[in-house]
Amino acid sequence: MEHIKKIIVSILLNEEEIELGELVSDAKNIYFKYYAGFIKRGLEISPLKLKLNNAVNKAEPIPFDGLYGVFADSLPDGWGKLLLDRALTARGIAIDNITVLDRLAYVGCNGMGALIYRPEIEEKTHGAFKIELDKIAKAANQLITGAATNVLDELFKLGGSSGGARPKILVGYNPITQHLIGNEQTLPKNYEHWLIKFPSSSDRPDIANIEFAYYKMALDAGIEMSRCKLFKGQSGRAYFGTKRFDRVGNKRLHLHSAAGIMHDNFRLSNIDYGDLMDCAFILEKDVRAYEKILRLAAFNVFAHNRDDHSKNFSFLMDANGIWKAAPAYDLTFSNSAHGMHSTTVARESKDPTKKHLMELGAYYKVKNAGDIIDEVQAVIFNWKKYADRCEVGEESKNKIGKVTGKKI
Repeated sequence: MEHIKKIIVSILLNEEEIELGELVSDAKNIYFKYYAGFIKRGLEISPLKLKLNNAVNKAEPIPFDGLYGVFADSLPDGWGKLLLDRALTARGIAIDNITVLDRLAYVGCNGMGALIYRPEIEEKTHGAFKIELDKIAKAANQLITGAATNVLDELFKLGGSSGGARPKILVGYNPITQHLIGNEQTLPKNYEHWLIKFPSSSDRPDIANIEFAYYKMALDAGIEMSRCKLFKGQSGRAYFGTKRFDRVGNKRLHLHSAAGIMHDNFRLSNIDYGDLMDCAFILEKDVRAYEKILRLAAFNVFAHNRDDHSKNFSFLMDANGIWKAAPAYDLTFSNSAHGMHSTTVARESKDPTKKHLMELGAYYKVKNAGDIIDEVQAVIFNWKKYADRCEVGEESKNKIGKVTGKKI
């Protein structure tokens, strides 16, 4: 295939597509330049690493293969990257030769957030299909294990722009009729943009119930989350779903991960919750940003969510250029690859405690830090109550309870 040399980047806000600049590759480097007309609008799409300017900009090779983080955020990783690679391989395209600009062209207008990339390479699928959650779960597991699946096109259409390790699909959900339809940019009346996850081969069988219980705990701990629910397959098996927070109806919000905005390699991260607090304050210009991040840090410490890497925190920008922290997501009982917290707490990653959380709060002068930390811990001490309500299995309930019930 002929490689993409130039991509025009647009942002779709309030259903208006605005061209903001272009990415150009000379085979060695990737350059980006804002358009003068977009600069006049004053919308900062990446306020830390790619401020509005008239220059020809070139990012460092690391951590995003020469892309600025704001564009790297659009690239599918984990599950979405696997789907694209398998889809390309099935069409006889050598994935080793695919460039990051090629991948952005495959993202096109289907990425998370509000950025759009043209020219767009459209992957053809075989028309409409019925969404059967059990069938998709089985096919996803086959794909992970390397087995052939006859629904690769459907999986790619539903999940090809997603990130994260666990299989997932993007769908339209009608909360009135409970009906699911395929992922479309413009959904019919009463349908909402949702994301549904499926277990990987290493997940516990009740992983969906566990994550739903964590969602309920997080809400009671004062953490903002997008609406979540358990979807049921014909077999009765539960699948965790959440309403997408980068969509309001059919309108889009600009989405930027903490990894992308700070240029952090989330797989080898060295950031601290203090860095997140700094970033949130710069974007929100409100000291309450410190409290929100501290509350989330406390939840992840006490609830043993150690996969708290920098791609699992994000920020949203609206059409007026107003930034805010995105609702929390991917909150569940988890370990990182090394068993330590991916984001450190006052520079402690192995076994952070209330002492480290208090140190964090004190440094940022969070006046009610002790109250916030105690409120969160009190909720998590009641883990078994949430587990019972959400039908978590006894083995999982007890295993998690041994950790969440500790006074640390």
